[in-house]
Amino acid sequence: MRHLIALVGLVATLLLAGCAKPVDYDYSAFRQSQPKSILVLLPQNSSPEVNASHGVLSQVTLPLAESGYYVFPVAVVEEVFKQNGMTNAHDIQGVSATKLREIFAADAVLYLEVTDYGTSYKVITSESRVTVSGKLVDLKTGQQLWSGSATASSAEGDSGNNGLLGMLLQAAINQISHTLSDKSYDIAGITTARLLSAGRPSGILYGPRSPKYGKEAE
Repeated sequence: MRHLIALVGLVATLLLAGCAKPVDYDYSAFRQSQPKSILVLLPQNSSPEVNASHGVLSQVTLPLAESGYYVFPVAVVEEVFKQNGMTNAHDIQGVSATKLREIFAADAVLYLEVTDYGTSYKVITSESRVTVSGKLVDLKTGQQLWSGSATASSAEGDSGNNGLLGMLLQAAINQISHTLSDKSYDIAGITTARLLSAGRPSGILYGPRSPKYGKEAE
């Protein structure tokens, strides 16, 4: 009987934990900084796909601009580093905040890391997945304003009701088509939108170019 009561108590605890309200993100530093312009650096790449950094970098401007920020043209920024002998993401992200502000006069810098990028084949599934994490840092103070991560996958919404043979064939077809068409690039666009669009839970705040600027709940 005591074991049964203990089990019921454990289940109740788990249910309450599952219904608990998520902890609100602390935006105090973000609101105090009020960045207007964002410098995006070449993402570090922890995935095996060599095109991952540029696949993500090419799609960060849209969600940030739509969120109300001026985004320094990523191609121009990369060229500035290239002219100074820096083409590696690790080296570029190693430049101090003071130096970045001196060169670009930006309010904040966005550091990104790609941990998943590409198409994988796993017996009965084929999936293109992109995962990116990022942090926004104030270039005047060096203080972190925000951090987050996001993932998107081509397998989202798959029903899996085609039978084993059908699933095997579909996985093989997806593997070929996703590789030939660089499906990961499209998935990267979804990932960056999830990560860098304002108005999402624990996402960045709206910038001064947005009509929703300063209207988020405190």
